[in-house]
Amino acid sequence: MNPVRIGIIGCGPIAQAAHLPAIVKANNAVLVAVCDRSELLRTAALAMHGAAAAYADAAELLADTRVEAVIIAVADAFHVPLAIAALQAGKHVLVEKPLSDTLASAQQLLVVHANTNRVLHVANNKRYDMGIEYAHEMSWGPLGQRMAYRGWYCDSHLRYTVTDNLHPTFVTATDALRPGTDPKSDRRRYLLLTHGSHLVDTARYICGSIVRVQTQYRSIEGAHCWFSAVTFADGTLGHLDLTVTIQGDHHEGFNLYSQHGSIQAKTYLPWFFKSSDVEVFTSTDQQYHRPLGADGHSYRRQIEGFCAVIRGEPVVRAAGIADGIAAVAVLTAMTRSAEAGSTWIDVDHVAGLP
Repeated sequence: MNPVRIGIIGCGPIAQAAHLPAIVKANNAVLVAVCDRSELLRTAALAMHGAAAAYADAAELLADTRVEAVIIAVADAFHVPLAIAALQAGKHVLVEKPLSDTLASAQQLLVVHANTNRVLHVANNKRYDMGIEYAHEMSWGPLGQRMAYRGWYCDSHLRYTVTDNLHPTFVTATDALRPGTDPKSDRRRYLLLTHGSHLVDTARYICGSIVRVQTQYRSIEGAHCWFSAVTFADGTLGHLDLTVTIQGDHHEGFNLYSQHGSIQAKTYLPWFFKSSDVEVFTSTDQQYHRPLGADGHSYRRQIEGFCAVIRGEPVVRAAGIADGIAAVAVLTAMTRSAEAGSTWIDVDHVAGLP
């Protein structure tokens, strides 16, 4: 395949740990430009991974005719403005999750995207986890009608002890561009968007659209917990547990109970480059099935999937703009439900749909 020529906007931690090495390793991509307001960050990215150009301003990268597609790896508040600028410049876009920090701005992006023929994917890399991909295929195939789903994402108080050992040593800079308001100042909202987007997108990937939510929220000594009952569009009942942080190891996964079988899945932090452990029981043969999932580099597989779609190949597991907006809508509904005393909230109503 003719490799897709990629530029990356933002050379901070997520770019250094995930996207830059993934582009270099991808079999259908080539890094041609990097961009960051910080000279230190863009120079380090250029030296480490190589590129034809380095820019201080995103507009300069977007004007580079060699760049076919961009990865947006910056603070959440900049996702939509940069994605709009990239689409208007004729670039394909892979934007970090969450798609946006507000539902209104995500819908503005939808309007712009609808008037282009460019690919826009949201970087929900767990869809490229081979174990989760297998679970998706079984859920939408031989297991038949779904009955109940239970998903959890419980982040550890020791998370950074673990990830500091797994990550490269980051290049940091004091002159990197930051939002006018620190997104972490509202920690409750920041954690729900950052971690909840994974929990919600995986649930939607396995079971389809979430149409109603009822959320209870509790916080103790800086730890936050959202317990949400959900209803999926096909009638499947669900429960989503987001707890940040727990006193113990990172704990993430899901169970699915269906007409002709069940699924148990345990997911690891992506920095282990290890596919989820997935066991599927099928009643037709009374057997458990477990995929090996040897390729655990979900970030590289995500780049390859993005590039494959740009070159015209179908990749059904990708999260598109509708998936990104739906995740933000569900998280917004969770917030409103908790604030309203755990009432049921219709997601379409939150999203402004009839």
